[in-house]
Amino acid sequence: MKRILTFFLMGTTFLSAEAQTNSNNPLLKPWAGPYGGVPAFNEYKVVDFKPAIEFAIQEKLNEIDAIANNPKAPTFENTIAAMERSGKTMDRIFTVYGIYRSNLSSPEFSAIDREMSPKFSEFSDKINQNKKLFTRIETLYNSKESKKLTSEQQRLIWLYYTNFVRQGAKLNESDKAKVAAINKELASLYTRFSQNLLAEEQNQYVALEKESDFDGLPDEVKKAAIAEAKTRKLSVLGCIANTRSSIEPFLTFSTRRDLREKAFDIFVKRGDNGNANDNNSTAVSILELRTQKAKLLGFPTFANWSLSNKMAKDPQKTLDLMLSVWEPAVEKVHEDVAEMQKIVDAEGGKFKIQPWDYRFYAEKVRKAKYDLDQNEVKPYLQLENLREGMFWVAGELFNLSFKQITNVPVYHPDVRVWEVSNKITGKAVGLWYFDPYARAGKRSGAWMNAYRNQQRMDGEVLTIVSNNCNFIKGAANEPILISWEDASTLFHEFGHALHGLCSNVTYPSLAGTSVARDYVEFPSQLLEHWLATPEVLNKFALHYKTGEPLPKSLVDRIERAGTFGEGFSTVETISSSLVDMKLHLATEKIDPKKFEKETLDALHMPSEIVMRHRIPQFGHIFSGDGYSAGYYSYLWADVINADAWEAFTEGKGPYDKAVAKRLYETVFSVGNTIDQEKAYENFRGRAPKSDALMRARNFPVAGTKK
Repeated sequence: MKRILTFFLMGTTFLSAEAQTNSNNPLLKPWAGPYGGVPAFNEYKVVDFKPAIEFAIQEKLNEIDAIANNPKAPTFENTIAAMERSGKTMDRIFTVYGIYRSNLSSPEFSAIDREMSPKFSEFSDKINQNKKLFTRIETLYNSKESKKLTSEQQRLIWLYYTNFVRQGAKLNESDKAKVAAINKELASLYTRFSQNLLAEEQNQYVALEKESDFDGLPDEVKKAAIAEAKTRKLSVLGCIANTRSSIEPFLTFSTRRDLREKAFDIFVKRGDNGNANDNNSTAVSILELRTQKAKLLGFPTFANWSLSNKMAKDPQKTLDLMLSVWEPAVEKVHEDVAEMQKIVDAEGGKFKIQPWDYRFYAEKVRKAKYDLDQNEVKPYLQLENLREGMFWVAGELFNLSFKQITNVPVYHPDVRVWEVSNKITGKAVGLWYFDPYARAGKRSGAWMNAYRNQQRMDGEVLTIVSNNCNFIKGAANEPILISWEDASTLFHEFGHALHGLCSNVTYPSLAGTSVARDYVEFPSQLLEHWLATPEVLNKFALHYKTGEPLPKSLVDRIERAGTFGEGFSTVETISSSLVDMKLHLATEKIDPKKFEKETLDALHMPSEIVMRHRIPQFGHIFSGDGYSAGYYSYLWADVINADAWEAFTEGKGPYDKAVAKRLYETVFSVGNTIDQEKAYENFRGRAPKSDALMRARNFPVAGTKK
């Protein structure tokens, strides 16, 4: 008896110590401060993540069990609304965890990430496979009484039901266990793939050892390379980091063909170097497990499972769309390459255009054909001015105003925050965090995050969104000049942010960008159009030295060259999209190198271009399920985007107030409260037509002569 009592007391002491630790863990505290609370980035430590996550997981599971075991008959309020209210601690922690994973990854955090990823998967499966919980959801889904609820409440029941079914809620216990085991293993593989890719990007670079290595580079690219070498503490004059934002300008402007080849080589071989960070076997394992999971869930392939909750529904529809655009894009590439080759030959180059030559000679063709030099445009494209331009567009289209604030903590000195309000009512609608620069520990690319979704279940909750980019900082106290392509990316990601900021729904699971993956890119791609409007260029494309706006002659040349390079960008992107879809339609084990080559050969891929994302570096599809069998979404959404833009051009132009109001009311504000096909029809009055995309890219439209 004494021994048992001692054990009991020891357990009590342990739990008390744990409770004491948790009470002091800043990650477990509700967000405090203005705007309904904000993340306390000034308090968080990496060491706090594991105990906080473990506590929050158990807290959420306890809340779910209480809902599942409620003796009262299921109602919307005691089941669906209760689930919407559950897991608030977990939501906050997972938000901060994701920020660290994408922006502040370190060896210390990476170790925790590897340990926690499978635990997150187990946690999700315990909810998705909770039989009592699903029975309550299914009862509501089939209930005639539910038809009396609001359309938004009915949509939320539908969303929960379909998500649970997709994750195996109707499987027998044996198959549920198999799916859970697969999900756990996949979670670890996704983390491994991401960390391998980050290591390749951070550890590799092209050294610039003498002055001639800088030949052809614009001043801002040269200064950025010098600053990068200093940051890395290298004993060379400069270096080109292995990220898209550094590599692509180098490939465009460097006259050193040997160094262009080196830069190209390290970039396209990320994750494919036969070293400790090689991702080929990881990708194969992911594909095999996805196939197993799809079959357990009753689908012939993973692609069929993935598209079951998308607009496209059927993989063949996506293939048909991609192939319809592929041939005219390839034809355009051949035409462009022929013009490039003429320049090479005239210069006595005696070589055939290679992938590391494409951007360099495309720029020469642009100059010759359109009298447009990117270096002539870039001095007018100051990052901060363009950011102000985005704010102005948001004000014109959606009546939003932005005011920079300094009274909330940030996770890095580069990050700044703006309060976003309705400029007519003055009412705050959310916060926008901006993290524009590349740095060690930050993944490449550009993205938007929602730290907190808008909702009004129990009073108005303001959304918090962020835009994250990888622009090269360059020398201190000098303006950041970006390319036209980077400026388009800036507007694109801001489109995602506006989709979140304009959200006006009741339930958080339906808010903002929580829409079908092949629809979510539509609002962001649409916003890119406003960059090229004269209003933005005249007000915000100001020369960094003189303050003068872009000359009208230069604006005209930009417009004339607007579709130049569409063949390249289309082939580069669709090749990745086709490989992605075909990978996930395959059911047999593949050899990544062989599969990639054979697929591209069958498509007659131009030898002068490579996929935008080769298999070993395709983070979109192998760092998680987000875009797996879904990279086609960019093209699918671009069809909608091109058609939507014509609603403005057919009207009074880009700033047509009536069209913008309709866009807000039917697209940007409604989130997932309505089927996306119906939402678009409410905006346009009909389904989108793909002809608009062909016109936008200056490709021949079916049934017309070129």
